Amino acid sequence: MSVDKAFREMVRNEIEAQLKPLRDLVSRLEAGTADLDRLRTVAEQLAPLAGAVGPLFGVSGGSRGGGAAPARRGPGRPARAAPAPVAASGGKKRGRKPSSEGGARECAIKGCGKPSRTKGYCAAHYQKLRMLEKTNRRPNNWVDYAEPNSVEDIKLPRGRAAAKALAEAKNAG
Repeated sequence: MSVDKAFREMVRNEIEAQLKPLRDLVSRLEAGTADLDRLRTVAEQLAPLAGAVGPLFGVSGGSRGGGAAPARRGPGRPARAAPAPVAASGGKKRGRKPSSEGGARECAIKGCGKPSRTKGYCAAHYQKLRMLEKTNRRPNNWVDYAEPNSVEDIKLPRGRAAAKALAEAKNAG
């Protein structure tokens, strides 16, 4: 026997040893598939009986795939609702309704005109209100839930003047 033949025989034996568990698994899967086929035929034979007797026991007799009744859900989140019909004019509108439709009213700052978001102010003026509260510089007329276009806007200082104003507010408070 030549070295080449011996090497081939050794490789063949190693491959056979490695493939044996795989072959056993495939044969078991084939046997399981046959069992599933037999179970499926029995279920198909019993389907008419289950459809007739099922309602007596509170079980719907729907067939698989085209059943009218959905599968029963366990506890937890409810089933997702059907999506709302989309308007033909271009889809879902985002944001708030205009105040003419009973939605958001205008910002409390005079001349702003943007819809109010929080405490009667638009997003930009609400951020300004938060900053003024944080630095103890909130004016008395900047009240929560003020009427639309009723509050005079203030111009905040910038640069050195802002630093000086903050220092004064800190010393005063």
